[in-house]
Amino acid sequence: MRPLTETDIRTSFVNCSKGEAKRLGLPADLDTTPWDDLDFLGWRDPGAPGRAYLVTEHANGLLGLSLRTVTGAARGFTSRSMCALCLTTHSGGGVVLMSARRTGGAGRQGNTVGQYFCSDLACSLYIRGIRDTTVGRTLEETLPTEEKIARTLRNLDTFIGRVTA
Repeated sequence: MRPLTETDIRTSFVNCSKGEAKRLGLPADLDTTPWDDLDFLGWRDPGAPGRAYLVTEHANGLLGLSLRTVTGAARGFTSRSMCALCLTTHSGGGVVLMSARRTGGAGRQGNTVGQYFCSDLACSLYIRGIRDTTVGRTLEETLPTEEKIARTLRNLDTFIGRVTA
């Protein structure tokens, strides 16, 4: 992924107002982000625990999604679970339900699309083996990294399609 500026990120959002995009908390480490290892930029809002954001290069340029996460006691799984984007398995809360407000009229009516994602949205780092989820036994996958990346991007594109339909 190419390096993004604060302006790039804030103007990319399609499912929140310009005011919301202006106020959202950016990643603290934006200057040291490993852009070459990312297929999309995903982060949790440091000032709002129930908020997460995702920015990716899409057909018409950058596309950002504002996400809400489950907070409190029902925050995630207590046993092993799998991210719907990268298919990485995590134990104990490593995967949470995230929902995105749909765009257009459906979004104005309050309709959302939900999916279970890595709680830190670091899918790119997991599929490249840069970040590890191992706590006990792991599930090994024999698919080459390039194919894992392509699959993750297809899954992300499907999710984006559901949000923007």
